[in-house]
Amino acid sequence: MARRLQLQLLTWDVKDTLLRLRHPVGEEYAAKARAHGLEVEATALGQAFGRAYRAQSHSFPSYGLSHGLTSRQWWLDVVLQTFHQAGVRDAQAVAPIAEQLYEDFSSSRTWQVLEGAEATLRGCRKRGLRLAVVSNFDRRLEDILAGVGLQEHFDFVLTSETAGWPKPDPRIFHEALRLAQVEPAVAAHIGDSYQCDYKGARAVGMHSFLVAGPEPLDPAVKDSVPQEHILPSLSHLLPALDCLEGSPPGL
Repeated sequence: MARRLQLQLLTWDVKDTLLRLRHPVGEEYAAKARAHGLEVEATALGQAFGRAYRAQSHSFPSYGLSHGLTSRQWWLDVVLQTFHQAGVRDAQAVAPIAEQLYEDFSSSRTWQVLEGAEATLRGCRKRGLRLAVVSNFDRRLEDILAGVGLQEHFDFVLTSETAGWPKPDPRIFHEALRLAQVEPAVAAHIGDSYQCDYKGARAVGMHSFLVAGPEPLDPAVKDSVPQEHILPSLSHLLPALDCLEGSPPGL
């Protein structure tokens, strides 16, 4: 008779898995600019932010840790580049906006706990599972989680800034397993990114679940992920764990 799998650890992504921004980035940036006397379209800022963030992440991964940057300076530079690409060339005018945005995004008031997150985390704890965070985020995450009332559920919070490697780099998952002192075969990861979360965790031998957002999944992704690994909402996790733990190890 096949031995029954018994999970010991669940690691969690945060943004768009447990938390989301209350307002789109472009709207937040536009509102703060307006408060400082600058009128910039939210749509233009949102598009510029995407470009600036990707460029900064490529040039200075993991918030510039290996380049001598602090995550604060990394983010201030992203804001300056965002406004520059949206047509605001006066860096001096943008500097106080950048400082305020950094503080705003550090506050739990800017973030919203996703439906079902609290109940699901409590349910996982009730099962005797250990929980931890593995997130491509900076050092502000612990304070944000504490502010929204979720930090108490986690044994530890591992960010890409702390680890020095972003998901899907296998080293950040290996570091989480080392901190928890568990083998990958008895650990599972939950997140909303197919590449960073689902594939990243499975590449190191962990189980994983993909949280489906409000938008339909890409057909290629949907075809490559077993249906029982897709979570239409967080409330589907506990039944999915029942299914997984009822399967022979390795599946």
